[in-house]
Amino acid sequence: MLAVSLMTASVSAQNTAVTANKAGDNWYIGINAGVATPVMKEGDKGRFKGFSPEFGVRVGKNLTTVFGLALDINNYFGNKTDAKSLFGSKTFFNRTDFDILSTWNLSNAFAGYQGQPRKFEVILLAGGGYSRAWAEKKGGINAKAAIDLALNLGDAKQWQVYLEPGLVLGEPYPQYANPFRKIQTTVGKKWNGAVSLKVGVNYKFGTSNGTHNYKLAELRDQAEIDALNAKINELRSDVDAKNGQINAANQTIADLKKKLADCEARPTTAAVIEKNETVLQPIVIFRQGKSTIDAAQYASVEMVAKYMRNHKDSKVLVRGYASPEGKPELNQKLSEARAAAVKNALIKRYKIAADRITTEGLGATDKLSEEVDFNRVAMFVDTTK
Repeated sequence: MLAVSLMTASVSAQNTAVTANKAGDNWYIGINAGVATPVMKEGDKGRFKGFSPEFGVRVGKNLTTVFGLALDINNYFGNKTDAKSLFGSKTFFNRTDFDILSTWNLSNAFAGYQGQPRKFEVILLAGGGYSRAWAEKKGGINAKAAIDLALNLGDAKQWQVYLEPGLVLGEPYPQYANPFRKIQTTVGKKWNGAVSLKVGVNYKFGTSNGTHNYKLAELRDQAEIDALNAKINELRSDVDAKNGQINAANQTIADLKKKLADCEARPTTAAVIEKNETVLQPIVIFRQGKSTIDAAQYASVEMVAKYMRNHKDSKVLVRGYASPEGKPELNQKLSEARAAAVKNALIKRYKIAADRITTEGLGATDKLSEEVDFNRVAMFVDTTK
């Protein structure tokens, strides 16, 4: 019933997962020493008589932040030989207990684990095993319960120092061979018993998470995971839509390149060339209603920029045109904007001096080409004197 209540408290106190829970994690080893005294049965004078030194070794593993198991080997010393003495024995060790103990960290069970051990913890130990009286060469089962009042020390809380009061009960056998006097239990049987008080120190080995203890793991609840998945799907849809737009734009660029190639293969219409003007071959084609330069059209701008770098005294007039669709006043502004866009590209992208470039918007025309698209252009006139 005690174990069930502790497990319930542990589950309710801890709703956060921890790391370092592999088979090789959370092992510790320690030593302890103290004194034990027998518990006397009813009617004897003096309830506690004499003390015997004891020394033990403990190896354990914390299976969770609350529950663990430990192998406890405890030796009681004796050096007297008369049968009536407290620990009368002809052997150096009067008795040895071999116990398997369950450990319950009450601090973590009821207050939760904080990511590392607390400075002070209360740990319950309960279990049993086998006791051996060496002089008599007899043994029997025993039961043990204790409380560790523990301090966790060190930068990584790898050391644990504790004070442990405890009670041990064992099967009866000849008193001179057992350090524990017989006591009357509530069920009518006589058992040998002793209380002890000892101090000990444990060293906790390193774990797979880089510490010497459990470490909290960051978890997300299912609602948050679902929300993140929904956001990912939304972003994927946006990416697919953008890819469609990019593909459409690439197709438009390919169409414009083809039209440009067709245009360049045709003779220039003489009607738009003024007398005594030198019209440079490159032209910049714009999309309908746009005054921004497409990526494919920068090749024409770059050709003019190279010409102007090679001819340091040259000056250029940029003439902008619009196709006949739409209102005349809007086409006039659009032609001016196209000429200005080309001038800005020559200045900012190709570092041509602004005073070498002038612009002129000539509005709508259908004289440049039979193809409507090729009337939405900017042309270059060499105005060098």
